[in-house]
Amino acid sequence: MISRHRTGRRGSTSLEFVLVGIPMIFILISIFEIARGMWTYHTLAYAVREGVRYAAMHGQGCATNSCSATIGTIASVIKSAGVGLDTNTVQLTFTSATGSTSPDTIKNLLTNNAMWPPSTSNTPGQSVTIYARYQFRTFLAIFWAGTPPLNDSGSFYLPASSTEPIQF
Repeated sequence: MISRHRTGRRGSTSLEFVLVGIPMIFILISIFEIARGMWTYHTLAYAVREGVRYAAMHGQGCATNSCSATIGTIASVIKSAGVGLDTNTVQLTFTSATGSTSPDTIKNLLTNNAMWPPSTSNTPGQSVTIYARYQFRTFLAIFWAGTPPLNDSGSFYLPASSTEPIQF
């Protein structure tokens, strides 16, 4: 014979799972998605820093010494340092003392043979800056209450920039 106490508690385990389990699963997935975003941001910042470091060390006298500091080689350094970043999505802008280039993706910049920094702004002490912008797509945007949809698929841009003076 089943006791009355036991029959009154049937289904409570399912209800408890619905009330506690589903939000916990959402929180766990959110933690992984935020970790992926932070990993992407730090990878982007590291890659841009390596690109600026390369430009600062190879920027002096590029016009006369025929060194290999071109926009293409710097983009290649950023590509190799940015493991896991989509080269079709990362947009780079190179800025020197004489101005900046128009933003373009790493994939398009790999074939650019223009010297950078230009010969008019590659003396020691002048600063070079690289700005990057990466489109990060997340599915969590559909759950953000009260916000309009971000772009077309729940994406936003992660920015990163680095500045360093040209060395000897």
